[in-house]
Amino acid sequence: MSDDNHTLPYPDAGAEHPTLVIPGSTTDQGADATPRKRPRWPWVLLVVVVVLALLVVAAELIARAVLPGVVRSIVVEQLDLPADQQLDVETQGLLLPQLIGGTLDTLRLSTDSVTLEGITGAADVTATGVPLRGGDLGGASGTIRIGQEQFTALLADTDLPVDSVEFAAPNATVSGSISVLGGAVPLSVTLTPGAVDGDLELTPVAASIGGLDIDLDRVASTLGSLGEGLTQPQRVCIADQLPAGLTLTGLEIVDDAAVIDIDVNGAIVTDKALQEKGACPR
Repeated sequence: MSDDNHTLPYPDAGAEHPTLVIPGSTTDQGADATPRKRPRWPWVLLVVVVVLALLVVAAELIARAVLPGVVRSIVVEQLDLPADQQLDVETQGLLLPQLIGGTLDTLRLSTDSVTLEGITGAADVTATGVPLRGGDLGGASGTIRIGQEQFTALLADTDLPVDSVEFAAPNATVSGSISVLGGAVPLSVTLTPGAVDGDLELTPVAASIGGLDIDLDRVASTLGSLGEGLTQPQRVCIADQLPAGLTLTGLEIVDDAAVIDIDVNGAIVTDKALQEKGACPR
């Protein structure tokens, strides 16, 4: 062979040789990269939101616990009710926005027994637009349930012989006596009660004289003008037996009670005159 092509010797294994580093390789990244810290503000914000939510819930619970007692005290004072008067107070919706706005959307007051102007019964009234800083109500309506004895008192000024009243839904039977030829004759009239223009309306549907059932037409012919008055529908004003701020809108016999529907003048909370007894035309 010719010596013109020289063979290069193998590199010395003990010699140092530079290592070629490819840009972007994992070795390069590991050498130059530094640990990155995650931002903490999302966690801080989450904690703040949770704390605020808990505060709102706590404030709502406190408002619901405190408000009924405050409302009850005001109602008892305004209506001059006994200090131990049983009165349930209920609200609807979230209270905090309503308290901040100064007006309660809905307020319900109910009691199993209350006496107003001599009339005792169970009451359930719902008011809307209740101002917390004084002023008139937006509106209110409700029901009053009274028993037979209280209903008898409502009929005291009628032409009916009313010694007692017995309910048999949807009617009420009034019993008493009338004078015929100088003697007292037992008379009972069964009526269907209702309401017209704020007055109590009584529509006779049956009658009995001396314990014997008798046709209404015969009552009129037998007792003359007295009989005609007893068998015709009667309208009875009871405004003088209720606070002036209450208006009778309906009445029906349900089970063992007379259920009176009322409309409440929103100014009753500020006008003393509306809290006093009303008046009937003479």
